[in-house]
Amino acid sequence: MFATKRSRIRALALTGSLAVAGATIGAVTYDASAAETTVATSAAASNTNAVAPVVNAIPEPIRPPDGSRPIGAYVVVKGTQNYTCSVPAGATTGTWPLTSTPEAQLLGTGGRIHHFAGPTWQSVRDSSLVTAKKLKDSPREGAIAELLLQVTSHSGKGVLSKADWISRLFTSGGLAPTTGCTTGQTVAVPYKALYVFWDDPAV
Repeated sequence: MFATKRSRIRALALTGSLAVAGATIGAVTYDASAAETTVATSAAASNTNAVAPVVNAIPEPIRPPDGSRPIGAYVVVKGTQNYTCSVPAGATTGTWPLTSTPEAQLLGTGGRIHHFAGPTWQSVRDSSLVTAKKLKDSPREGAIAELLLQVTSHSGKGVLSKADWISRLFTSGGLAPTTGCTTGQTVAVPYKALYVFWDDPAV
């Protein structure tokens, strides 16, 4: 039992740091039980010699700018994309919009992060906060798109203070329903993803 729990913690710790040293960025797991344990901060995240393989594993259209360095990585341990029905004037039924509002709890190299409308990310540990805007996306079959976001504002001092770019990677779920809907109707669709925060020395 101890060995199993220890292996799960180790696997999530590697996920949280993007397994930078080994460039095994694709080996992403979402183990809720392991996610409830403390994730060790990885010194590998500051190893600039290992950054290139990580960036190269990200789809070309959404790679962060050259020279960007990963400063933290966090998995969604519980999260939804929330949609509100859009009904045209004079109609009784409508469709679900393409845009959504996130509500998620993330866990990774800097502890826990709350992700919510804005889009906004706030550290539970030190209250540092960033908002961002979407710059580019990369479609992902059967899931919400992977994204590159640019940080537009900072608040407080802490794990998010140096973030200039955010990647949303390895998404699953989160798509709006394809059925019709009625005025005022809302739906919360579960999703998973890995968020990577980047520091850009040029900014």
